[in-house]
Amino acid sequence: MRVTHFSCPIGTVEITEESGEITRITFLDTEPSINNASPVLIECKRQLSSYFTGERVEFNLPLNPLGTDFQKNVWKELQNIPFGKTISYMNLAKRLGDPKVIRAAGTANGKNPIAIIIPCHRVIGSDGSLTGYAGGLKRKQWLLEHESSQTTLF
Repeated sequence: MRVTHFSCPIGTVEITEESGEITRITFLDTEPSINNASPVLIECKRQLSSYFTGERVEFNLPLNPLGTDFQKNVWKELQNIPFGKTISYMNLAKRLGDPKVIRAAGTANGKNPIAIIIPCHRVIGSDGSLTGYAGGLKRKQWLLEHESSQTTLF
């Protein structure tokens, strides 16, 4: 396992890689003390940098988020939400094939281990409200505004 850190406009993220695949990207509240880069981590930082400068709208990285099969299905569906667009939690559940899984889909969304690249920030309440985000609502709002400044939300 290798870990590196990346400073971006909304804080510092910790990026974890195992066997050449990104397994976690999480926001930190403290300053990091380790930096053990690998080629995939260096590429991840390059792509994140391009995203934050507005030059990238899609990521092309090997991902391996660790979770249950249901969580992985949710995270895969999140990757189908286009840059600059949002969907509701109900929409997410419908995309998964069953509106009854709305709570489970919301819980899986909240446990997304690869922030930004698996765009859980693009899921909002049915009334358009910003709801939960592991990185905090201010970061979610910033990410949505960043993406909407380059395209139209909804």
